[in-house]
Amino acid sequence: MTTLPASTQAQPADTTALAGVRVVDLTQFEAGTSCTETLAWMGADVIKVEPPGRGEQGRTAHDGPGVDSVYFMLLNANKRSVTCNLKSEEGQALIRRLIEKADVFIENFAPGVIERLGLSHEAVRAINPAIIYAQIKGFAPDGPYANYLAFDPIAQAAGGGLSITGEPDGRPLKPGLNVGDSGAGLHCAIGILGALVQRTRTQVGQRIEISMQDAVINFGRIAYAAQALFNQPAPRTGNQSIIAGTSPSEVYPCKGGGPNDYCYVYTTRAGNHQWENCLRAIGRDDLIGDPRFSTPRLRQENYKDVDQLISQWSRNIPKKEVMKILGDAGVPASAVFDTVELSNDPDLRRRGTFVAVEHPVRGEVVMPGFMVKMSGSHVPIRHAPLLGADNEDVYAHLLGLTELELETLRANKVI
Repeated sequence: MTTLPASTQAQPADTTALAGVRVVDLTQFEAGTSCTETLAWMGADVIKVEPPGRGEQGRTAHDGPGVDSVYFMLLNANKRSVTCNLKSEEGQALIRRLIEKADVFIENFAPGVIERLGLSHEAVRAINPAIIYAQIKGFAPDGPYANYLAFDPIAQAAGGGLSITGEPDGRPLKPGLNVGDSGAGLHCAIGILGALVQRTRTQVGQRIEISMQDAVINFGRIAYAAQALFNQPAPRTGNQSIIAGTSPSEVYPCKGGGPNDYCYVYTTRAGNHQWENCLRAIGRDDLIGDPRFSTPRLRQENYKDVDQLISQWSRNIPKKEVMKILGDAGVPASAVFDTVELSNDPDLRRRGTFVAVEHPVRGEVVMPGFMVKMSGSHVPIRHAPLLGADNEDVYAHLLGLTELELETLRANKVI
């Protein structure tokens, strides 16, 4: 098996997957920033354009003024930051010059904002016909909710995520993961990558349009299988399989009694072999062939008996040991790992799933790294940029502005 580069190994910048691709990044919060961070981790030169003085709103999302939030740092690694007052004539001139030199333009402002700034798709395309113009909104711009604001939980409600999350007789619950935000960002990154490939043939750019509602719907494909199966809306099923037909499908208590001292066990509905392996692993092979459990459907109908059986065994064993016993026996199972356990896991650190980044103000920050492991492209993770840290590098070296011009722009609060 090919060994992938370790997270600390450097690679020449011009050999990475997106070397030479320049992105003008007008994103904020999570949906857009997760997209551009993904592009940066594949080697794109992402130039984050922010308002002078305060930066994008995510910088102070949780920690207040004076220090960049960890929230911001986790979503803006490996980017460059420039400041630009897009409401001024001088700022508009700067952004147009950046667009001329860019391959990708991306924004996720509230509906109507980018048009008021004079940077609609038509306006940007007139500056650079080859540019990939990407937008992320809460709802489709040509639909009935086009002008509505959206954050992650709104997108999850709109996309069906809440309707299938929770106990059968309970209220809808917000899923814990941000599939509306980061899910939309990753969908957008896929669209941008496809457009860049297509442009190599056509030499023409195109518009990428992502709705957060659409992205959540795409993560719910199995729910639509349940809808077809039951001829009614997909149900909330707690930890049971949404299309049913099998058991165990539950978290089982383990030794320790903490809030996450559980192990999830799920056996296939495509036969009995995993269930029988489970019975052998917990020392209950005497139940192989028991008529209550002889088919996946019967096990599902008698899931309370299944849950009691496994819980009696698991509650006396630590969750990692439960996972090992069942995993070694060929039974799909995982301990319920919390965020501290995961971020401190030595193997995940070795793999680069989590990385320690040295920030000039906060010091060491541990963050999730790039989850796509590429044998031919590796970009060491750098801390998120301080506000305007790259003004001189971008404006002087890329656009050719003189020091006098930069000083004038600073004095006029354009940058």
